[in-house]
Amino acid sequence: MELSNEIMYQASSDKNSDFEGVFWMGVKTTGIFCRPTCTARKPKFENVEFFTNTKDAILKGYRPCKVCKPLENPDETPKGIQHLLNELEADPSLKLRDYDLVKRGLEPATVRRWFVKHHGMTFHAFQRMFKLNSAFKKLNLGGNVTDTAFESGYESLSGFNESFKNIFGVSPKNSKSEKVVDLKRIETPLGTMIACADEHGICMLEFSDRKALPTELKEISKHFNANIIQGENQHFKTLEKELAEYFEGTRKDFNVPLSPVGTDFQKSVWEVLRKIPYGTTRSYQEQANILGNPKAVRAVANANGLNKISIIIPCHRVIGINGTLTGYGGGIWRKQKLLELEKSILF
Repeated sequence: MELSNEIMYQASSDKNSDFEGVFWMGVKTTGIFCRPTCTARKPKFENVEFFTNTKDAILKGYRPCKVCKPLENPDETPKGIQHLLNELEADPSLKLRDYDLVKRGLEPATVRRWFVKHHGMTFHAFQRMFKLNSAFKKLNLGGNVTDTAFESGYESLSGFNESFKNIFGVSPKNSKSEKVVDLKRIETPLGTMIACADEHGICMLEFSDRKALPTELKEISKHFNANIIQGENQHFKTLEKELAEYFEGTRKDFNVPLSPVGTDFQKSVWEVLRKIPYGTTRSYQEQANILGNPKAVRAVANANGLNKISIIIPCHRVIGINGTLTGYGGGIWRKQKLLELEKSILF
């Protein structure tokens, strides 16, 4: 569906986030270009032109706006913070203070704001949580309580026991019977994704700005009766490799094991989704027909919307019966980009 200049101008005036990544607006009078949600004062209609990518805007001579920073992905993990996460992953016992952040060329206040926004806690609180998460996994894999406590950087066993119980609600000794679901942030060309996995496979892959993400995490935790903790998982390496190949255009099918959370009906709908060939689309009605229940269109649409494993279970390949791009939890613009990547016919 091609957007008219009038629709894009109105979307920009409304600061409509649904159009993020769909178009960029160049302002002829200032020589800058912006994303649709830019908070700068909107120019007159006759003074703007629109682009479907930032490269064309730059080639036309426009400069990126300093207010909305159209060349940046607002949810992408900054390199400096990614280095911090890598350090913690390599050695969870690290205790980095503000002084250590400055030595690494990072502004402590900036780091704090990023972690509060993306993890709901300060960096120092995140460090403590990450350290306890790592200890939880070690114990879950059969580690000794005393060894785990001191290897995690705790100076006393009593301090470790108290901190552990405050977070997980059980003592370290009793934690071995608790189930763990691992969580990891993964960067992609379309934004940061949050992946979750248990021992059987991937149970969630969602874009980090999806509004339903907190609810989905609660559902997964409740379904498995598990603690969701940030950490590595055997299935993440396969997932990251296959995702990278998919975005490079060299992979059409995924082999990473899945462990989907849903009802039997939802899982049957998702299995039908997985059989939609790469580069093609299907309607909700066609899905319902394949399931042998042509009247279950609404139920099928609802099940698609509750899919927690994006891209691999390709709900982006489902369109309206009239050929329109219907709703997508990651945003209509991402649905369009994924279909473009797969070279589907867009209506």
